[in-house]
Amino acid sequence: MNYQDYLSITPEIEQALKEGKPIVALESTILSHGMPYPENVEFAHKVEEVVRGQGAIPATMAIMDGKLKVGLNADELEIMCRAENVAKASRRDVAVYLAKKQTAATTVATTMMIADMAGIRVFATGGIGGVHRGAQETMDISADLQEFAHTNVCVISAGCKSILDIGLTLEYLETFGVPVLGYQTEEFPAFYSESSGFGVDARVEDAKEVAQILKTKWDLGLQGGVIVGNPIPHEYSMDHAVIDKAIDKALEMAKEKGIRGKQTTPFLLATIKDLTGGDSFASNLQLAYNNAKVAAQIAVAYAEI
Repeated sequence: MNYQDYLSITPEIEQALKEGKPIVALESTILSHGMPYPENVEFAHKVEEVVRGQGAIPATMAIMDGKLKVGLNADELEIMCRAENVAKASRRDVAVYLAKKQTAATTVATTMMIADMAGIRVFATGGIGGVHRGAQETMDISADLQEFAHTNVCVISAGCKSILDIGLTLEYLETFGVPVLGYQTEEFPAFYSESSGFGVDARVEDAKEVAQILKTKWDLGLQGGVIVGNPIPHEYSMDHAVIDKAIDKALEMAKEKGIRGKQTTPFLLATIKDLTGGDSFASNLQLAYNNAKVAAQIAVAYAEI
């Protein structure tokens, strides 16, 4: 038995794969562990609408009933959004959750993995995982970064989550040969903010340019993903000082409560939302919609070549 036996692909997406139509992978951790109910239900449907609006087909991923789900119907999206007994699955957890038939949301790493198995090359998320602040002592480094090193999927994000050490994250990616592109920018975006002060490997101006880079990279047999840093729309960008103050406070609270591992990012994002009076949540929604739009445009351009 090979991994194809574990894939459950919706008829629409299966047909699109056969015909070479553009498809955009979407994660489910943002639904189950990143947003409150019922706001996440509205987001789940809206982000899929954004993808369709640009001429691509959305494929939200999850682990359910012993299968790697490629595309979810309305009832399945509701289950993920209610998040009752829904685990958070990174690469190390996939076999366990499949064998136990446990319901789990997919992180960036597992969404990339499933997308690659299905033959989907473009994935839109909010922010990627990375090297956590203080990782020199804790060794807290997201599995997302290893996935970029060997999985052939292009990930469009608003940078890495600003709770992370952006400089060390970029150094890690460089070590593993992962190209980091800036979408109409020379700076790597900082999730809630347009800029981080850190540069990208190359600036790209449009979806066609990204698609050509993807084709060239994989034609050459250069294994691994590509990161496209797509800045949050200017009108929703938050002040660096405000966000950094909230992050520092959230990190302090996490340390006091002994929160670590998988629980760290959801706790920090929820705490930052509270500390910023909900402004960070509104920004989170808008950057995710913007990433879905650009990802769909890239998927369309890639399908054309």
